[in-house]
Amino acid sequence: MARQTDTTAMRRAVELAARGLGATSPNPVVGCVVTDASGHPAGEGFHQRAGGPHAEVHALREAGVLARGGTAYVTLEPCDHTGRTGPCTQALIEAGISRVVYAVGDPDPRATGGDGTLRAAGVTVEHGLLEAEAEAVNTAWLTSVRKGRPFVRWKYAATLDGRTAAADGTSRWISSAGSRADVHRLRAESDAVVVGSGTARADDPHLAVRGIEGAVQPLRVVVDTEAKAVRPGARVLDDAAPTLVAVAEDADTDLPDVLRLPRAGRGLSVPALLDALHARGVRSVLLEGGPTLAGAFVAAGAVDQVVGYLAPVLLGAGPAALADAGIGTLAQALRLDVTETVRIGPDLRVTATPQSTATPKGA
Repeated sequence: MARQTDTTAMRRAVELAARGLGATSPNPVVGCVVTDASGHPAGEGFHQRAGGPHAEVHALREAGVLARGGTAYVTLEPCDHTGRTGPCTQALIEAGISRVVYAVGDPDPRATGGDGTLRAAGVTVEHGLLEAEAEAVNTAWLTSVRKGRPFVRWKYAATLDGRTAAADGTSRWISSAGSRADVHRLRAESDAVVVGSGTARADDPHLAVRGIEGAVQPLRVVVDTEAKAVRPGARVLDDAAPTLVAVAEDADTDLPDVLRLPRAGRGLSVPALLDALHARGVRSVLLEGGPTLAGAFVAAGAVDQVVGYLAPVLLGAGPAALADAGIGTLAQALRLDVTETVRIGPDLRVTATPQSTATPKGA
């Protein structure tokens, strides 16, 4: 059983890891706490950006000579390869760390093996402490490695009767100002924000992060199959954040930075879109598109998490949150596990994970 000091240190490491959300792709978010030989905190750090020092290096630098004989608590198994930075295993060994406790094993075959290298060097290694918490904060990167495509979080705002707009198309605002601010947090934690042509036409969305200091702007992606929804002067084409317009291979357009993809049904291939984004370093996607695009993602089995903002409002008519998702009978329904419910002002934010997309630990 873990000592309380171990649990406290690892919980702090998880908190530190969360500070890197949205800024480290294509790398994971990682936190590290180093204690001295007596168990007192000596240094801490987190991975701040891709290409920069890893969490262990930041923590070891802060600890200095106090790291010798101490313990390093890391949310992810220390890497054992040389990329843009050196292996963290070697940094830990050279610093004289005598014990390493990590939460989650590294599923990336290019970086795994740190556990064995540390043991071979005489370091005591333990793993699994606060594994669920560390998995949760790093779920986007872990999912992308395990599935070979970006993690997809579908976000929507709806009335209690499931409407995302009124019968006349008006939708501003169903959710509260607090909920809308929370969506900017989700954008800031994501590598890309994706909407469809319907949203582009109806709302002329901006999609950039606002109100969060220091946020790394996500890639704005508009799925515009026929290349008719995004016109010159659209807000999404400004210089606030990078933008990519995904169109059909045979679409006629003069827009710069288009991504041509194969058609699938009446839209574009969702797997092809995710493959193309993954190749660009995108590891997490916030799907903000309307019901048609959301239905296409669900039908493709490409939704890993659902975040719904439910407002205490009734409309009785208007578009539903989800359109055709290829589900024809109740037996085919996509069942969800609710992982969190939070009140945001008058609204209720519900977070859930589709049961069929859950990835077993170690898979």
